[in-house]
Amino acid sequence: MTVIASHTNRGLARSQDGTEIAYETLGAGPGLLVLGGAWRAGRDYLPFAGALASDFEVHVIDRRGRGRSGPQGPDYGIERELEDLRAVRAQTAATIVFGHSYGGLVALEAARLSSAFSDVIAYEPGVSLAGSIPRAWMGLYRERLAAGDPRGAFAAMVRGSGAAPRALASMPLWYVKLILRVFIKDRQWRQMEPLMPASLAEHEQVVALDEETAGRFQTISARVLLLGGSKSPAILTGRLFEELTAAIPNCATELIEGLDHVAPDEKAPEVVAERVRRHLQVVG
Repeated sequence: MTVIASHTNRGLARSQDGTEIAYETLGAGPGLLVLGGAWRAGRDYLPFAGALASDFEVHVIDRRGRGRSGPQGPDYGIERELEDLRAVRAQTAATIVFGHSYGGLVALEAARLSSAFSDVIAYEPGVSLAGSIPRAWMGLYRERLAAGDPRGAFAAMVRGSGAAPRALASMPLWYVKLILRVFIKDRQWRQMEPLMPASLAEHEQVVALDEETAGRFQTISARVLLLGGSKSPAILTGRLFEELTAAIPNCATELIEGLDHVAPDEKAPEVVAERVRRHLQVVG
């Protein structure tokens, strides 16, 4: 049964640099932290959290630069994200973390550097290996943002991300903008637009952490589950899942039939939540 979002309790943790990190708490049970992706805020994961709240105390974090949390700040880097996660974990005593996309990268990095987490579940984590996540679009994205054209910036990302259909990737920018206006409704765009600068900074961190192999994750002691969708581009699962599974001592993977990259926050939060619940019941 999904818990209604209005029944959440609000919390604030203070990160190492003084930035306030907000989170919403639902349910009761073992503590589980939720870290969302680049163009998402905590509110986008409340249905997912609600689907887990009958068995877990779920803490949905507004990563810095979004929601009630403080700004990314001039010294932003993934180190700040790790400090934020530690601050919320210390306040909630949660030892399970779920991360989606960029949030999945943060979760894996946290587990790599600390034994504080017993379990990490990452849905298509934003880990780049040997340039697997394209970066060429970032220059045009930055240029269009500076020119006051956030829709053009987003279109540049979609066109160059490596996840777009081949036909879309070859279309002129103005035409991609037009197509995206049809598929992204005004309400959704109003939520996404303020996150455009923060999302660029986060993708720059993905690029900065790019390595030839997944070897750095071999120090993870937590139990790890990698989740993905069968309809997602191969760059988000494929070789990445193979290398992470080979590197992480206790790692399982599962591709969920019919799902894609936005399943946890948009298309199928209950389905993803059930896989998380099932995994934690088995390993528990």
